[in-house]
Amino acid sequence: MKLVITLDSHSAHTSQETKEFLLTVPNRFSFVFTPKHASWLNIIECLFSKMARSFLRGIRVSSKEELKERILKYFDELNQMPVVFKWRYKLDEIPGGVVSNVY
Repeated sequence: MKLVITLDSHSAHTSQETKEFLLTVPNRFSFVFTPKHASWLNIIECLFSKMARSFLRGIRVSSKEELKERILKYFDELNQMPVVFKWRYKLDEIPGGVVSNVY
């Protein structure tokens, strides 16, 4: 069975060591790389950055459960007025687009 793995375009995923290992397991993996300018991971990083700069800054909690409750309340409030993320790039405008490599 071939595994299809979606990755961001971080250099660790395409290092020489990684390529050498993949040669030892031919046709086992197929990688799909997200576009460099539109990684979904960037959206998640922005979300956690906003959380850290806003309601998490300087708070004190008495337990993990209290922290979890505060985070879930934040998500509930955030979801009351959702903002649709609009990609700035289209795949056909990005050099290379989404590249699938088979190893």
